[in-house]
Amino acid sequence: MTQAPALMLEDGLARALARIGLPAPHGLERLSGGANMESWRFQTGAADCVLRRAPSAEMMAGRPLDHAAEAALIRAARAAGVLAPEVLVELEPGDGIGSGFVMRALPGTPDPRTILDEADPTVLIGDIARELVAVHAADCTGLTVPVLDTTAALAELKDRFLRYGGDRPILALALRWLENSLPAPVAPRLVHGDFRLGNLLVEAGRLTGVLDWELAHLGDPHEDMAFGCMTVWRFSRPDRPGYGLTTIAQLAEAYEAAGGARFDPARFRFWTIYRTVWWALGCLQMGEFWRAGHDRSVERVVVARRAAEQELDLLLLLEELAPQAERERPLPPAADPLAHGTGEPSGAEILTAVSEWLGSDVKPLVNGRARFDLAVARNALGIVARELTQRPQAADAALAADLLAGTADLSTPGLLARLRRMALDKLAADMPKYPALAAARATWEGS
Repeated sequence: MTQAPALMLEDGLARALARIGLPAPHGLERLSGGANMESWRFQTGAADCVLRRAPSAEMMAGRPLDHAAEAALIRAARAAGVLAPEVLVELEPGDGIGSGFVMRALPGTPDPRTILDEADPTVLIGDIARELVAVHAADCTGLTVPVLDTTAALAELKDRFLRYGGDRPILALALRWLENSLPAPVAPRLVHGDFRLGNLLVEAGRLTGVLDWELAHLGDPHEDMAFGCMTVWRFSRPDRPGYGLTTIAQLAEAYEAAGGARFDPARFRFWTIYRTVWWALGCLQMGEFWRAGHDRSVERVVVARRAAEQELDLLLLLEELAPQAERERPLPPAADPLAHGTGEPSGAEILTAVSEWLGSDVKPLVNGRARFDLAVARNALGIVARELTQRPQAADAALAADLLAGTADLSTPGLLARLRRMALDKLAADMPKYPALAAARATWEGS
């Protein structure tokens, strides 16, 4: 099912709400964000609610946790004391608006930058640690919750990498490290799977809600802590790896003080690298969804280009494995950018002109979701313009195969310097404002 018009959604929602005695919805508004699911806020009577739905039926295919199971899990987590939303009703096929469910809206903002600007780090990291412990202690007996077998999950990541071309050497390097670093199994606990800023609601500096349970499973609790500490989820706070608020040591101390299991740095490192690879492949998957026609939005293809962020982060995590001489080796020079000549504008200049027009003439005419989509479209134009000019090279299937096989590694002369150059150039074209880029460039290029 493709994205439904607002009127169709209103009709379907009215049918779903009538089953639980609530009036028809009004004020339906698409919320920004959401890499996989759509979120729509609306009112029914005096209640503020949120609809979570899949933008296409195809995007739910093969998911280990369907919407019915997700709704049941959210109800169980809420009953166990987790700050999960109240699920009011699930969609049915007769509603005609796809798969999903309606929740009562919780107070607070999910905006990471607002949260980081306003919160007391010590207070909020205590709330986050407490909520992590509550999630990991929740009883899932009788629920349909997938179990993550780390060995099998890693094999699936590798298979996806190969299906998506198998030509990104930094991802191959990380996959090889993961295969050689598998931790021993642990007693599986409930893992939220997406516990990070952006999926947490905060009001007046205190945690008020935990959203987006679609990736929940049984596994190692360190996975939740590691995912929330990835560079991409620190939101311009690279010096505060603990959720953009604090240090990893302080997060671990708060987690243990709240009753959590003893923190294991080696497990934390494994899951940090695992989930960074996972998110890189998730980004690439967005491109596959777009190509297959499941979601032809501009946002989908722009998110796909965020894989370069994770490649840079992975290299920063793994470069310590290289010999000192390789870490000190100068980088090869970047390719000279194509010069804009005179007379006829280049393709990159035309894209820049279109982007400037959208910003000056069109932006004042739109608001809400349309303004978000406009920003995404301008970002897409910028990516293409920079790619045409800078010509970054990030793909090398032969090198990736050597790294996967272990016939090349970070002790190979010149390899680390080459990978650093690839990561810098690709990210400079795709997402030049990514905070880690400037720091990596200063360290690696000495500028």
